[in-house]
Formats: sequence, structure tokens, C-alpha cells
Amino acid sequence: MPTNTAQQGLLYALIAYGLWGFFPLFFKQVTDLPELEVLAHRVIWACVFTGVVLTLMRSWKTTVTHLKNIRVWAALTFSALLIAINWGVFIYAVGEGQVLASSLGYFLTPLVNVLLGTLVLGEKQDKFRKFALVLATVGVLWQIIALGELPWISLVLASTFGVYGLVRKQAPVDTLSGLLIETLVLCPIAFAYWYWLLDTGQDHFMESSFDAGRLVAMGILTSVPLLAFAAAAQRLSLTVVGFLTYMAPTCHFLLAVFLYNEPFGTHQLISFALIWAALVVFSGGALFNKGNEAQKKAG
Repeated sequence: MPTNTAQQGLLYALIAYGLWGFFPLFFKQVTDLPELEVLAHRVIWACVFTGVVLTLMRSWKTTVTHLKNIRVWAALTFSALLIAINWGVFIYAVGEGQVLASSLGYFLTPLVNVLLGTLVLGEKQDKFRKFALVLATVGVLWQIIALGELPWISLVLASTFGVYGLVRKQAPVDTLSGLLIETLVLCPIAFAYWYWLLDTGQDHFMESSFDAGRLVAMGILTSVPLLAFAAAAQRLSLTVVGFLTYMAPTCHFLLAVFLYNEPFGTHQLISFALIWAALVVFSGGALFNKGNEAQKKAG
């Protein structure tokens, strides 16, 4: 285990984004099961696993404080609904052979965050970010006009995760406690659906130990990268974390094109190229502004 704080942070970040990046591989293993059943068990076992981790870390004192906070519950009820939609659409995308669409969605997320910052928080954006938003918009419009279809999977993934990030940023709660509360909000719905599956003889969990193992694994896989990300964020600068954000959708893209052989023609290439250009402008502007700030402080 690296002893340097930055090295530890980088290791945790690689674990988090590596797992997120290879999520399509994991979720391809449950495409034979109903998507809503996978989602329900993802919620239930993520909740159980998070509770176990809190117990092992002896962190329940802080979590109990959050559990008594009405403001936290209100914010996380909303974020829970957003993340449930995000998880559900991602499971659907993998099952329907639309990993390329999920890749585009998560590439768009940082730019959605900029848009939300402008519209919701009233943040002033520099010329780099404004130009990046224009390029990203053109990239999405290209798909709509050239392919004649709305990239709804990409847009739903990007918008739900973007708004989710905004809500979580403003909620006074840590990552682990937040995940526990979000899954607790969703658990009654998940358990009700599981009961309906049992009652109608459509349940796979109780019928097969293999299916049960796969469904439990989906819940654990949901929690582990979040824990690793939280550890990385404490040890790395926001700039480094921001660049590593692109690792997961890049993995999705490579898996979609080279492993799953999803259609990737000229129009998709142009659309992705515009989004990638937007991200280059966005990231380059962040580095430029940071350099200027450092020079001003030095001067």
C-alpha cells in the first residue's frame, strides 16, 4: 500500500473509476434477469453492505445524527429517486446493447454540471466553459438531426447524475451515510417489488443460489467504488479528480466499440468528437485559470 497521501488517493481513484468503467462487464452478467429485479436487489444489498461497512468502521454515531435530520431526509429522498432512475436506465442500456449511449451520457455529465451551476446556482462561467457547452450542444444536436433520434439514454443518464451531484453537494451529509439513507428511502419500494415477485412466482433470488449471488454482487459493486471515491476525494485535488472522471466513460466507450461491437459510424464519431472537444476545452480552461490564479498569488 502506498504511504504517500497523493499516491494513496490515486490508488483509491483508480479503484473507483476502474470499477465504474467496467460496470458494463459486470452488469452484462445479469442481462438474463428482469431489469427491475436487478435494480431492486441492487438497492437492497447496497443498503445492507453499507450498513456492514458503517459497523466495521464504527461510524454509526455520525450516521445516526444524519438520520435524525429532516433536512437530510428531504434532500436525499429527492437524490434517491434520481439515482434510482440513473441506475435503472444504466441497467437497461447495458441489457439492450446501448453501452455506447451510456458512455456518451457520462461524458456529458461534467458539462451538465456547468449548465446546472449557471442556471441553478447563478455561477458565472468563463469563455472556455461557455464554448464547451456550445460544442456539447452541437454534438447532441448532430445525433438528433443526422441519426433522426433523440439520444434519450445519454441525456437521462447525464441529467439525472448531474442533478444528483448538485443535490448531494448541498446536502450536509457524508458519502457513506448518504448512500445508506438513499437506499433506505428506496428499500420499501424494492422490498414491495420483491414480495410481488415472490407472490407471483417470478422471483429468481430464492430459486437459484447462482442468481442470488449475482444479485447480491450487484449491490456490493454499487457501494465499493463510492467508498473508494470518497477516500480519493479526501487525498487528491479537485483538478486531478476532475480529469480522472473521464476514465469511466472512456472504458464504457472502448468496451462498446471493441468488445460488444456496437454500431459506431461516421455520425456517431462526429458527435463524440464534438463532445470530446468540449471536454478538452473545459479541462484546458480549468488548467489555464488555475495557472493564472497561481501566478497572481505568486505575484
